[in-house]
Amino acid sequence: MKLTHAAAVVEGFEHFGFEQSVLTPLGVVELFCVLLYVVPQTSVLGALLTTAYLGGATATHVRLGEAPTPAVVLGVLIWVGLGLREPRLRALLPLRSKE
Repeated sequence: MKLTHAAAVVEGFEHFGFEQSVLTPLGVVELFCVLLYVVPQTSVLGALLTTAYLGGATATHVRLGEAPTPAVVLGVLIWVGLGLREPRLRALLPLRSKE
């Protein structure tokens, strides 16, 4: 949506205190992070970068006194999804296996 410069997105960014000129660079960064997440060989790096990106969104919402729920939920879902598809990541978690 950031790359389309839709009216609702521009309005939202102005509400957050950002200029319209940052929409395209942020959209490209977000798209790059998601592409890394989708490719199995780079999925962990993509999850890290996407989570960092969402941390900025969370900070922006908190700064304005708004609930950062969508960004936090999306960040959790990213790691749950990665944990379900990446056995090496599950091996790092201190969960007990059924023996």
